[in-house]
Amino acid sequence: MPGQATPGRPGSPDSAGRPSRVNPNLARPGTFAPNQPIPEAARRPLPPPRARNGGIAPAVVGLAAGAGAVLAIGALRDHRREVVEDGRTYIREPDRTIIRDSDGRFIVRHNEVDRFRYDARDVRVERRGRDNITIIERPGGVRIINVLDDDGRLLRRTRRFPDGREIILIDNRYDSDTDDYYVDMPQPVISIPRERYIVEAAAAPPPVIYETLMAPPVQRIEHRYTLDQIRYNQNVRELMPRIDLDTVNFETGSWEIMPDQIDKLSVIADGLKRALDANPAEMFLIEGHTDAVGNDVDNMSLSDRRAESVAVALTERFQIPAENLTTQGYGEQYLKVNTDGPERQNRRVTVRRITPLLNGGQAQAK
Repeated sequence: MPGQATPGRPGSPDSAGRPSRVNPNLARPGTFAPNQPIPEAARRPLPPPRARNGGIAPAVVGLAAGAGAVLAIGALRDHRREVVEDGRTYIREPDRTIIRDSDGRFIVRHNEVDRFRYDARDVRVERRGRDNITIIERPGGVRIINVLDDDGRLLRRTRRFPDGREIILIDNRYDSDTDDYYVDMPQPVISIPRERYIVEAAAAPPPVIYETLMAPPVQRIEHRYTLDQIRYNQNVRELMPRIDLDTVNFETGSWEIMPDQIDKLSVIADGLKRALDANPAEMFLIEGHTDAVGNDVDNMSLSDRRAESVAVALTERFQIPAENLTTQGYGEQYLKVNTDGPERQNRRVTVRRITPLLNGGQAQAK
């Protein structure tokens, strides 16, 4: 219905019709630029964390992870380094950085290239001018090329075939103003039924999953957005319908997908494969969330790892190309169930197509 409020939005009702609890320090827009350089002291390598049973807790949770490994946030706390510079606090973990500004707002950043190592024949990094180029070579000579600037910001991602053909997946170089991540736009007006805008994976048949993944934006997109503008602006993301993976739940403090839940990703994987068969350049954002238990730093890291775990599972078990996925954690900012206590529905992952946002609506006509 037009003007329908969306659960998890500030001032909008949750699934039970109550006002949504949103942490104002996390959700409030402002001038906090996530791509400002990370101080050198916060970049120094850290030792890998150990799981509670003494084993190594891998940063990227693949299907090959040992069954005895306990993948929990508590294993990371002793392996953080904190640096304060220019009013910002940088909390460095072995594989990601959580940034808190002077107003208490948080973001989390990490390098996605580690996910691309699955099934890679070779991975190499080259320096070209001011850019860092990571080239992942796959069987058959296909190469995935990621171009990052000095601060780790993704500028361009392409898939290049042995015959020279190239598919551009992400291109953030088109706009000289890409450092401005904040987008001043109103909340989208949702004119479609809620059950088709927010689809629960457990109750949705495969055709609905695919239709939601390929649904057009809820309103016209006037220009292209950078990946960071999509990641850090809720109103931009909400131009696209989403699928809540309520088939996969996480234990409190953990980002591990249990073996009995991995196969439950098959329905979303089938929809992704069908979408990529139609257009190999499609991009999908996987968003991680936590419940309100725990502190903000833990929850930002935990949510980011949950999104990454789902992306890894989709690649390793279901062969969804890693380069067609991007991930981002949001901590406890957008609760699905309005409670401060433990809640499985809040420990969730969401998937939405972002190709039209990256392309400025060029995919709307499809």
